[in-house]
Amino acid sequence: MVTISDENILTDDFERILFGGEKLAVSHAVLEKVEQSFRFLKEFSVDKVIYGVNTGLGPMAQYRIEAEDQLQLQYNLIRSHASGSGPALPPLYVKAAMISRLRSLSLGRSGVHPDAVTLLVRLINEEVIPFIPEHGGVGASGDLVQLAHLALVLIGEGEVFYGGEKKPTAEVFKSLGIEPLKIRLREGLGLINGTSVMSGIGLVNVIFARRLLNWSVVASAMVNEIVRSYDDHFSQALNGAKLHPGQQHISLAMRTALAGSQLIEKRDEHLYNGKVEEKIFKHKIQEFYSLRCVPQVLGPVLDSLDTAVQVLVNEINSVNDNPVVDTETQTVYHGGNFHGDYVSFEVDKLKMAVTKLSMLAERQLNFLMNNKLNGSLPPFVNLGTLGLNLGMQGVQFTATSTVAENQTLSNPMYVHSIPTNNDNQDIVSMGTNAALLTKKVIENSFQVLAVEFLAIIQAIDYLKVSNRMAPSTQNIYRQLRKLVPVFTGDAPKYVELKMIQDFLSEKDPGSVEKNVNPKTKS
Repeated sequence: MVTISDENILTDDFERILFGGEKLAVSHAVLEKVEQSFRFLKEFSVDKVIYGVNTGLGPMAQYRIEAEDQLQLQYNLIRSHASGSGPALPPLYVKAAMISRLRSLSLGRSGVHPDAVTLLVRLINEEVIPFIPEHGGVGASGDLVQLAHLALVLIGEGEVFYGGEKKPTAEVFKSLGIEPLKIRLREGLGLINGTSVMSGIGLVNVIFARRLLNWSVVASAMVNEIVRSYDDHFSQALNGAKLHPGQQHISLAMRTALAGSQLIEKRDEHLYNGKVEEKIFKHKIQEFYSLRCVPQVLGPVLDSLDTAVQVLVNEINSVNDNPVVDTETQTVYHGGNFHGDYVSFEVDKLKMAVTKLSMLAERQLNFLMNNKLNGSLPPFVNLGTLGLNLGMQGVQFTATSTVAENQTLSNPMYVHSIPTNNDNQDIVSMGTNAALLTKKVIENSFQVLAVEFLAIIQAIDYLKVSNRMAPSTQNIYRQLRKLVPVFTGDAPKYVELKMIQDFLSEKDPGSVEKNVNPKTKS
């Protein structure tokens, strides 16, 4: 069980809940802190003007709200802003957003009643997942629209996904004996004013991006084995001469993946032995950049990923709504902690990094497809009859097209601010849009890697070198071959590609995270 306490919630905690099926709990100390914050704000606001408690909202904050209407204001806010559109955000990402919102509220700086916290915990643990449309807020006063759909469920309205079906919230609550949240002070604003949706999506993005990166290292190692490249381009001596930690980590991961390979050549044995007499060398002296520069290309991806993890962990463990209740100084602060620029900027950078990863995969794939480049494989890794059969010619188009889409999607959202809300929100982050586009780029990249791995295992079978591979890469080859048998004739490949894609997205070879970079556990 993962317990929300005074300690930061980390990416490992999210993985344990989202993928490991672990349950959530909240410590008694946390609930006491939330209760204290609620009671202080209730007393403090009696004879003072507090935004969103006894004032209107947004540009209508200049209107005083009388005591008898203040609770209705909170219900009005939730219902009016539950106005998203588009497809439903997948339950995995909604659950991550719920955990993120729970963590922010648990810090005891929002003035909400503890019932909001305990109800969120119950919904998460019982897999009652609110319907949240993808399109909504602009990520400046937080994820107002998306979080309003979450809040709508907490008050017993809207729709949820439960047991694999979309159902009315009231129906599910009744079947489970759940009482809707009762608004007591500012639970409406406290629930919807924050960055929890963009942060939740962002956390899932970095988890999947880590898997992608690890698989890209494995694919790069296997392609280097296929061409029997020299080992010095991923050596410690060469990569240690550059001070970027990502490059050094990726080169170490390559060495780890290729340990024990009988296919990787040593330059000392073949070119530095003083016995070379060839005028034209059959074996390439240096490989193409997509094989030789893997540490230099994937290193920045790893460094960007590490930074994104740190920023997202900071955001999720922060108070990200407004106003902020401070029981220590006995006052309430008004400001803009709901602004999503930190998240927006980082997920945009992550999106570009993942796109570059997919471009590397596409170039490695193209190398395997083109016999004039690799010099050892038939065109399109065609194991059938050349001319009659087409091998992976059609599959390559899919990878090329998908990478092109990634390149277009990688234009940043961070700089696409559009003023809204009667110009009250005159500069916004578009953080949730940025996180959603990053999600799409990551999903696309798994598709591209699926095509590359299909080509890799076909190439290995053509060359009959599986028994000479490194133990770790040979293990991956065998696992993939259990999913997809070798083929010589032509047949539709979309089913096999989906099987490989699912395999890659659901498993992590750990070539970077487990062996190289434990600091990213934060």
